Amino acid sequence: MRRPRMESSLASEQTSLEAPNIITLLHHSFPESPAVDFLHHFEVPFFSAIVILGLAVTARMASKHPTIVPGKLQNAVEFLVDSLDQFVCGVMGPIGRQFTPFIGTLFLYILSMNLIGLVPGMHSPTSNINTTVALAVTVFFYVQYTGICKLGISGYLDHLAGSPRPKGMGGYLIAVFIAVPFNFVLHTIGEIIKPLSLSVRLFGNIFGEDVLIGQMMLLGILALSFIHSPVGIPLQFPFYLLAILTSIIQAVVFSLLSVIYIFLMLPHEAAGHHT
Repeated sequence: MRRPRMESSLASEQTSLEAPNIITLLHHSFPESPAVDFLHHFEVPFFSAIVILGLAVTARMASKHPTIVPGKLQNAVEFLVDSLDQFVCGVMGPIGRQFTPFIGTLFLYILSMNLIGLVPGMHSPTSNINTTVALAVTVFFYVQYTGICKLGISGYLDHLAGSPRPKGMGGYLIAVFIAVPFNFVLHTIGEIIKPLSLSVRLFGNIFGEDVLIGQMMLLGILALSFIHSPVGIPLQFPFYLLAILTSIIQAVVFSLLSVIYIFLMLPHEAAGHHT
């Protein structure tokens, strides 16, 4: 009963293109251990939890004893929060401040998950499609919730219908039987596609950079295999700067698109006031 499971696990490890992390190595060394098998099964949530814990501890340490003259950690966190607030308000105007906590948390969480994979023995949760889909679905429901709260149910449905304002009986009939059904279906499909594009873009870029680093690491090991060297040529190091840049860009893009999706769902008065 256990043999097919072990063979399947071994096959998945052999076909993995990313650099092995600490859990993968443990699972390879102790395949019969229930605890290691549990960690291997929940590998992505495990590294996500490490990121959450790290962010929570950092925030707690920075805000535990605030001072008028801030220390290095408090100063860095305050600068980061202020920068994120300016980023959101720069797109949405003053009304964006109420969305800064959500967007700021989203940005820091994604950025940290992107970068943790560059630490030896760690793994980027965002290189797994399940993580990016969960993030995108969270944004989707937050956007819809914001739309319902700001517009009301009737205003939300009116938004999905394209906010038709027909004039005359002919315009009314065209709107009811043609424009409204077409716009409603089109806008609904558009809202559903948004999380798909968010998740695939983030997953593809982070997975790609992790694969690149993993393959360069493997190539460096193979380059010295003929002399049985215990270490390889660090060919992956030049790509770390590229991976850091990509990680930052993808976190910014995901957050920026989320801000835009929220802004497009707000009442027209808010958008008009900002413009």
